Amino acid sequence: MRRAMISVIAALGAAFALSAPAKGEDYPQKPVNIVMPYPTGTASDAVMRMVGAKLETYWGQPVTFENRPGANNWVAVEAFKKAKPDGYTLFEAENFFIALQRHVFKKLPYDPDKDFVPVAGLFEAVSFLMVKADSPWKTLPDIAAAAKDGSLSYGSSGVASSMHIAGVKLETALGAKMTNVPFKDATQAFTAIGNGDLSLGFASTSLAGPMVRAGKIRYFAYADTKRNPNYPDVPTFAEVGGPASFTHKAWLSVFAPRGTPQAIVTKINADIVRALNEPDIREKFSSMGIAPRIGSPDDLTKALADETKLLGELAKANEISLD
Repeated sequence: MRRAMISVIAALGAAFALSAPAKGEDYPQKPVNIVMPYPTGTASDAVMRMVGAKLETYWGQPVTFENRPGANNWVAVEAFKKAKPDGYTLFEAENFFIALQRHVFKKLPYDPDKDFVPVAGLFEAVSFLMVKADSPWKTLPDIAAAAKDGSLSYGSSGVASSMHIAGVKLETALGAKMTNVPFKDATQAFTAIGNGDLSLGFASTSLAGPMVRAGKIRYFAYADTKRNPNYPDVPTFAEVGGPASFTHKAWLSVFAPRGTPQAIVTKINADIVRALNEPDIREKFSSMGIAPRIGSPDDLTKALADETKLLGELAKANEISLD
C-alpha cells in the first residue's frame, strides 16, 4: 500500500510538472523598471524608451525608466544591485562600462561578472574619425607624418571614455603619440576641432553631425570594415591607408540581476529582438546613425568576454587608469 501511494504521488507530481507553465510564459505580471546611468534626452536614453514603449505593448504592463547618471555610472549600479532577480528591474549599459572599468579602477562597487546577466543587445554606433573641414590630410599616413613631432591632439569626454579609447586605438595604428584633451561635454570637442584648437576626434553622427552640416568639420574615415550605407562617400580606415581591421563601436545592451530565471531572460531577449525588428524602430535608428544589435543572451555574453579581453590589453599597454 505504501509503495502504491508513493507511485501515485510521483505520478501526480510528474503530471503537474508537465502541465505547469514555464517560468517565463506569464512574465510580466506587474510594471518593469529599467535603470539607466544616462541623462534624459541622450541617444542611449531615447533608444531605451523607444524599445520600452514596444515592450509595454507586447506585455500589457507599464515599463518605467529610472535615469541615474553620475559617478562613472555607479549611482545607477547601486540602485540596480538592490533589485530582486525576478526580471522586474533591468539595467542598460555600454560595452565600456562592463568590459573596461574593471581594468582602469583598482576597486569597483560592483562585479561585472557576478552582478549582471546579459539579456539582449540594443544598438551600436560606429565612430567616425573627424578633422577640420579644410584640413589638408587625405590619408592616415598624412596624419602619421604630422603626428611624429607629438603636436597632435584629440578630444574626448574623459579618460577611459569611448572617444578616448578610439584615440588610443588610432595612436596604436599610427605608431605615434597624441594628446588626449577631455571635455565635460563631448560636443565641445567638435567645436574645438572646427576652430583648429584640436587636431581630430572620434564620435557618432548624432554628436558630430551638426558641426559637419555647418561645414566646420568633416568625416575623415569610418571606423568599420565596410562603408556606412548612409554615408557612402566616407571611406573606411583601410581605404585611407590604415589597418583593414580597424573598428571602433560603442554598443548598448540590457542586463538583469544575476539569478534571474533563464526562462525570463529568454523571453525578454525575444521581445527586445522583436522590437528591434519593427520597421519604425529600424527607420528611427537609421535616422540617428545607429544600427540594431540583435543576438541571443549567449551572443552578448561572448561579445562582452571578447571586448573585456581586448580592452584589458589596450588599457595595460597604454597605462590607462582612473585611480
